[in-house]
Amino acid sequence: MTASSAHSPLAESLAAVRTRLAEALNDAGRPATEARLLAVSKTKPAALVREAWHLGQREFGENYVQEALEKQAALADLDGIVWHFIGPLQSNKTRDVAEHFAWVHSVDREKIARRLNDQRPEGLPPLEVCLQVNISDEATKSGASLAELPALAEAVLSMPRLRLRGLMAIPAPAEDREAQRKPFARLREALEALHERFPEAPLDTLSMGMTGDLEAAVREGATLVRVGTAIFGEREPPR
Repeated sequence: MTASSAHSPLAESLAAVRTRLAEALNDAGRPATEARLLAVSKTKPAALVREAWHLGQREFGENYVQEALEKQAALADLDGIVWHFIGPLQSNKTRDVAEHFAWVHSVDREKIARRLNDQRPEGLPPLEVCLQVNISDEATKSGASLAELPALAEAVLSMPRLRLRGLMAIPAPAEDREAQRKPFARLREALEALHERFPEAPLDTLSMGMTGDLEAAVREGATLVRVGTAIFGEREPPR
């Protein structure tokens, strides 16, 4: 890390988010290591991801496959970088995700899981998977319903090239902290129910919480918080 990067706007914003996460964990009475920061770098240039890597950030979340592949190629020299696919996943994009990502957070139906499993190269470790849950029952949002979760989890657990790690959700926006906590609590309870049903599964991940609600998510057990705006600034407008 250069002296200039240590005092850059990105360095300041990344440090501020790390402080927020640490304080949220402390306030929740949880160990400092129980939740990790996933820097959501969608629409941001590879140069910013490189700078964040030099500042110690290793895990990055991308929503758009082609954009992510271009960044991965540009940043192939960075050791230890971990790519998470967190956007909606169509069938025609599963091969690229299976071949180029370590994690995928947006599996919401068996067909997509089956394609990821079949297309994951043998030379790579199993793909780490979170099931996306439509926790607020929004008609416009992707995700399995709570009722669909057990069958979907059972199917994924049968696939040898996938490793089911937990659940992901993007709740409907809420301003009040207590209102924010309710859907996160439902997601935590859903993961606990899966734990009881599948006690041998490595279900240790709750991917929840973003810039506006990470404190509420951490209070309810988040282990991965997906933060973009507070680190990298507002998303670029569509061209």
